[in-house]
Order: sequence, then structure tokens, then C-alpha cells
Amino acid sequence: MNDNSKNMVLAVALSVLVLLGWSWAANRYFPTANPPVTKVVNGKSQPLPQPQASPAVNTVQALRSRAVVIGSTPRVRIDTPSLQGSINLKGAQIDDLVLVRQRETIAKDSPPVRLLSPLGAPGAYIASFGWTAQGGAAPGLDTVWTADSQALTPSHPVTLSTQSPDGLRYQIRIAVDDGYLFTVQQSVVNGSGKPVVVRPDGLVSRAAMSADPSSWTNHVGPIDVFGGKAGYDVNWKDLDQAGSAGRTYSAVSGWLGFTDKYWLTALIPSDNAAMNAGFRHSPGGGYQADYALAQASVAPGQTLTTQTRLFAGAKEKAWLDRYESAGIPKLSKSIDWGWFEWFMRPIFSLLIFLFHTVGNFGVAIICLTFIVRAIMFPVAQKQFQSMAAMRKVQPNLKAIQEKFKDDKPRQQQEIMKLYQAEKINPAAGCLPILIQIPIFYALYKVLLVSVEMRHQPFALWIHDLSAPDPMTPVNLFGLIPWTPPHLIAIGVLPILVGATQWLTMKLSPQSVDPAQQQILSLMPWFMVFVFAPFAAGLQLYYVTNNLLTLAQQWWLYRRFGLHLSDTHPVKT
Repeated sequence: MNDNSKNMVLAVALSVLVLLGWSWAANRYFPTANPPVTKVVNGKSQPLPQPQASPAVNTVQALRSRAVVIGSTPRVRIDTPSLQGSINLKGAQIDDLVLVRQRETIAKDSPPVRLLSPLGAPGAYIASFGWTAQGGAAPGLDTVWTADSQALTPSHPVTLSTQSPDGLRYQIRIAVDDGYLFTVQQSVVNGSGKPVVVRPDGLVSRAAMSADPSSWTNHVGPIDVFGGKAGYDVNWKDLDQAGSAGRTYSAVSGWLGFTDKYWLTALIPSDNAAMNAGFRHSPGGGYQADYALAQASVAPGQTLTTQTRLFAGAKEKAWLDRYESAGIPKLSKSIDWGWFEWFMRPIFSLLIFLFHTVGNFGVAIICLTFIVRAIMFPVAQKQFQSMAAMRKVQPNLKAIQEKFKDDKPRQQQEIMKLYQAEKINPAAGCLPILIQIPIFYALYKVLLVSVEMRHQPFALWIHDLSAPDPMTPVNLFGLIPWTPPHLIAIGVLPILVGATQWLTMKLSPQSVDPAQQQILSLMPWFMVFVFAPFAAGLQLYYVTNNLLTLAQQWWLYRRFGLHLSDTHPVKT
């Protein structure tokens, strides 16, 4: 076997190894933004059910349907532009909540995403506020409260009240805005004739962990901000191991709750009130985040009032930023921005601006690509100037390699001398790629974590840019009634990524090393498999970027007097 054959075999073996390793690494560290939302059948896209759309998983302990449970207790209706549901007057629980602007699937008749669900029903997930009392009685989960109104709206708060036999009167005044924030004011009026010590508390409880996976790139599960620092270090497994003891925090201020991929439920005591807080896991499989404020003595005839806010909704950045400005510390940290937050936020803001300007998120991604390429155009010019210089010295490079083929250190020394003499920077071609890396990763993360991108269509068969391209030639674009395995279910856009990458490489100077040529010739087709599980929006960005690179190469070749044949090594 000659050297070229050995190099080819080595290149193929390395590519297979990298491909298999990439599949493992991608699943662990770089998961796809969303599972597919459509399936192509007979050449047409059909919506798929999305059981992960609701963060509360159905549990085997559920004995009754949700409608039956909701209808079995007196309730106050919740009606806002963003939320609909009801408050359970038995136990004063906010336990019925759907997000009216978010749909479970892309189907026109899809129901809204359900966030909260009552105890005893599928996917139980509730928020509740109350007290513990010393020297008096406190309301419990069986207490039936009285409401002063039948509906809670942004313009009309609701006050719940109940009185204990010993004369303590408890009130919970609940207000809600047109977004996702509830303001809960808890009051105790001591009419007992003796001092009583009370401690306000609150909790968020869910029957099971989120259906959304938690990964290295996106935290899902318990989340807190204490002392101005966001905490992502507690996960479901930690609570499973800790059991009922859970993870507790003493004399802290901030907020805590549970984050899903796109949704958040968080308890936020106002005015940085000191509290004891924690996360717990029950033997029945449920998870709870709770807090208790400091004890306070209420004299006869006096009133104690505390206030807490509850965020329950979609992690839309505009609302999170607004609530941060209103005094909730680092609420936008519920979006796991990662290390490149400083870069992701401007990319996100630009994308949202472009989306609102053009009305289509796919077109916004294309516009972003044009903007990036325009900014990088001076860099590309220098790259092609270096390319022209490299073309001129190709015969000299070949001669040096032939002359010192048995002395690699001397060969490298002579090549570097040649580069210095001709004022060539061989790394100039890498600069555009290095600049693109943070942009690429920022866009990947934006598509992964931003609810604003969820279910955003582009055109034709692309109905969700945050999910992989569903159209694959493997089953003849859905004409064959067969769903190919994940590894080979390669969509049209990933194929275009590979094809355009191959064309850009053909227009670039080729290495004089045959082994490098063979390995690099396989890279575009390796990219097809790399990009297949990524979001269609990311695939669209890369295809557009490659097309612009091709156009830029053609124009600059003409400007610098290069021809396609000049991109290949000179043979002597």
C-alpha cells in the first residue's frame, strides 16, 4: 500500500471516529434546539404531538381528569392577555394556569401550553401562600376561602379572606399584570385579644421533574438567585439524593423556583426580605421550592402585611428585562445564556429587531447573516490578498517540500523564511472562521433557549426554525411511509450546508499535502451529519453564510486577478 492509499484510509477512519464521537458529544453537550414539530408524509408536512410542551409530566398517581378536579372546588377565574385559568378557593392555591400566547404544537387548533395544574390531576403543579402560627390557628390546604370577586384581571385584583375560630383574620390580596407577574399581599389581623407569632411562607410544588432535558448548555430544574448570583448548581438528581432534607438556605434574599426550557415559576419575596428557603423532593416523586419569612409578633388589634411576587409564565426576554427594571434581581438569568451572554444578548436583540422589521424570523436570520458578512468584509479582503500571495509562492513551497522532504524541521524553517520574505501571514485565512465561532454559538444558544424563537416558521416545509429540518431524501421526502433513524434522517438544509461548504473549499487554495487534501475533502460531508440535528434556523444561517462566501470569493477573485485553477497546488 502506497503513502496516498494509507493517507486515504487514515482519513476515512478518522472521519468515522469523529462522526461517532460527535454524535455522543452533541447529545450530551450540544442538544438540538427542539424535537421536530412536523413529519413529512406523502410530500406534505403534518404537525406532530409535542408532549414536552407542557412542563408538568402526567403522573400515574392522577386519579381524576383535570376538568373534574377543577370543577370540584369553588374558584376565581384568571383572565389576562397572557394567562387564563383559575384560583382554587380551597387552600388558596393558584393551580390552574395556561399560557394563551403559547401553543403546544404548530397545528392551528392546538391548545395553549399548560403551566399549572391542580393536585389530584395529571401533571399537578401549584403555587400556594400561607402562614404558620404560634398561639393561634393558621389556614391549611382544606380551608375554603371567601373571594370578593369572581374574576382576577389586570385591572381588578381579588382579595381572599378567612377567619379562624380564635379571631385571627387572614387575607390574601392577589393582583396580576398583563404579563406573567402576580403580586400577592398577605395580611393577618389579630382579633384574638392576645399576641400571636406568625410566619408568612409560600411554595411552588410540582408532581414530577420537567419533561425538558437539562444539559451542559441549558439548565432545567431548580433555580435560584441569592445574594445577586444566579445558581444553576442544583439539579433533579441532587434533590433525589437529598430526599426530604433537600437543599436549604438560611437568611438569604432573592428568589427561587423551577425553570423549564421555556417556562419559569418563581417565588420572589419583595424588598429583599430575609428568608429561609429550599428545594425538596418528596417520597411520592414530587419536587417543591419554598420559603419562610422571619417570624413576627402581632399584638391584639394590629395587622401584619407582607408581599411576595410570583412569576408564572414564558421566559420572554422583554418581560424578564421589564421585571428586572422593576426590582426583581437577575430574573433574566432564568434564561441560561452561558459564557457568551455578553455577546448573545446583542445578537438576540438584533434578531428580534430584524424579526419585527421584516415579519419573518427566517428572513431575519438571513438579514443577520448579511450584516455579519458586511462587518467582516474588510477581513475577507485581507484574507484574499493573502490568498493571492500564497498563490504566487506555491511553486517555491513545492520546491522546498521536495528539497527537504526528509528533514521536516528544516522544511518548516525554510517555509517560514519564505513567508517572512514575501510578507505572508498563513493564519490570515483562519481569522474569519475565528470571528464566526462566537456568532455561530450565540445563534445556536438563542435558538436553543429563547421562547421567542419557538414555533417560528420560515417558508415551504420549514414550520419551526428552532427544530431540525424535517424534509429528508432518505424516505423520498415523505413519499415512503418510513421514519429513518435519527443518525441518517438528514434534511435538505444540512445537505445544502455540505454542498455549499464543498463549493467554498473548491474555490479556496488547496493544500500541497495529499493527506491534508484527502481529509479536508471529507469535511463538507462530515458537516452534513454535524448539522443534521441542529435547529433549521442555524442551518439556514450557515447555508446563507456559505452562499455569501461563494459570492464574495467570486468577486474578489476577479478583483485580484485570480482564477479557479490558481486555487490548486502547482505540480512540478
